[in-house]
Amino acid sequence: MSHDHDDHHAVPADIALRVKALETVLTQRGYVSTETLDAIIDAYENRIGPRNGARVVARAWADPDFKARLLDDANPVIEEMGLAGVEGTDIRVIENTPQVHNMVVCTLCSCYPWALLGLPPSWYKSFAYRSRAVSEPREVLKEFGVELDRETEVRVWDSTAERRYLVMPRRPEDSAGLDESSLAALVTRNGMIGTALV
Repeated sequence: MSHDHDDHHAVPADIALRVKALETVLTQRGYVSTETLDAIIDAYENRIGPRNGARVVARAWADPDFKARLLDDANPVIEEMGLAGVEGTDIRVIENTPQVHNMVVCTLCSCYPWALLGLPPSWYKSFAYRSRAVSEPREVLKEFGVELDRETEVRVWDSTAERRYLVMPRRPEDSAGLDESSLAALVTRNGMIGTALV
């Protein structure tokens, strides 16, 4: 994030204007420093991000006992890995199978498991995705390049401020013998939202 407040080449969108104004007031009054803001943004973009969720999925693929615990109650399991978020929300992990494909949306705003997936993509926050994911999920999935058999049920999970969802994608059939690190490299953010296959 740039903190050059004299750069006015383009008028930002309304939300960007409000964020910039809030940032200016907070830094001018000494409540937060630009270094702190940069550190927070860096953490979510580079250190927290989807790698954390990918580690959770990879361990579940590699360890059946871990997977069973994760699907039963994800919160203590994620906390054991040191990946619990500060949202104070309940995380539920839902597994894709040959019979069921899961997809996550937040129809009211853009509730999202930041600690596991990093910053939400702009399309996740868009009104089009939030409305169409519920009303026509197969069409939305097709637009992401995901074509499912007609027999595969599509379940859409609506995140809230209290509960967030993480999709556990199906493990690729040709991944036998890979260690957790290699498995994690296969997992994408979109796969953990349900808008991509692994």
